[in-house]
Amino acid sequence: MRSTARACSLVVASVSALLLASPTAWAIGHKKGQAPPPPGPSGDSSGATLTAKATTTRIKVTQSTGGTSGTSPKALAPVDPDWKPPACWYEPVATPQALKEAVDRLKKNPDGELVPVTPSLSWGEDLMVDHYENGEAEAGGGDGYEDYNVGKDGMFWRGVINQDRANDPESYDCEDTLFWQNAGTLPDNGHAPTPDVLAAYAYNRIKVPETEIELKPATKTTVNLPTWVWLDKGTFKEVKVRAELAAAGVWAETTAKPVALHLDPGTGDAETSPASGDCTINDDGSIGTPYAQGDADMSPPCGITYRRATDGEPYRLSASITWQISWRGSGDAKGKLPDGTFETTRDMNVQEIQSVNR
Repeated sequence: MRSTARACSLVVASVSALLLASPTAWAIGHKKGQAPPPPGPSGDSSGATLTAKATTTRIKVTQSTGGTSGTSPKALAPVDPDWKPPACWYEPVATPQALKEAVDRLKKNPDGELVPVTPSLSWGEDLMVDHYENGEAEAGGGDGYEDYNVGKDGMFWRGVINQDRANDPESYDCEDTLFWQNAGTLPDNGHAPTPDVLAAYAYNRIKVPETEIELKPATKTTVNLPTWVWLDKGTFKEVKVRAELAAAGVWAETTAKPVALHLDPGTGDAETSPASGDCTINDDGSIGTPYAQGDADMSPPCGITYRRATDGEPYRLSASITWQISWRGSGDAKGKLPDGTFETTRDMNVQEIQSVNR
């Protein structure tokens, strides 16, 4: 876990000259590919998230649904196994005044909390004063700032790590040192918080209704007797999740639309209806048709017929809803993301009786 660390305030004279020769000598943190520093403090600085931990984001996520509220304990699983949400991005974290106040506190207390300038790197008083107050360039490039840009319209930005991918090597890709961005603009790099980034971030925060299917027979059926599967109308409607980074003026709304229920009997000795196992979701949010008295000999529009009895161990019937994902965002942006699935299972016992009265 990346965080801030504390630097020693005293060094022997023979080492001091060497440290002062390198403008990054007082930096505390780690480089790409190295282990992160131990956990440290987190919090706010004059209303900003300047001293927050690396995974603290200012993106606000809200969800609304067109049907039953999403309460599933787990996220959708992307159909594309190679798809991942963004590992990191840049966000505004401090006004000029907030940054100045943070450094002023360091001046008063050199042993106090250092300033995180990247998700994994923190600077002490000397580097902060040189770069952000006196305008000295950063080692290896990067112009300095005069008096923390006080009086200018904009904010200082820093990388943020997606907490869901905190241990992913790609989370090291947002290591640009705390930099200035004029108000109303986004960083000109591949990790700016553009609408598509916010839409992908919202993907993992979609909560869909549990896939509670109705069965007849419920948990025990017989060989060659169709098991009817259905869901009541209105259960599955579109779910919308909005992700907004107000400080940057960017938002995205990701929509998950249920399109099909896929049945897997849990054994090769069974047939599904339809043969593909994909039951279409109707316009009213229902799936299949509820079983009615006298339907025992009919083929259900959505169902399973087992051809062999269980032998001590029940079959594990799985039902997974496919959700089609699209998004729209600020600046008339829009696009699609990989379909997601949500699965539930049911134990099915099948007995060797060829007919049964219902």
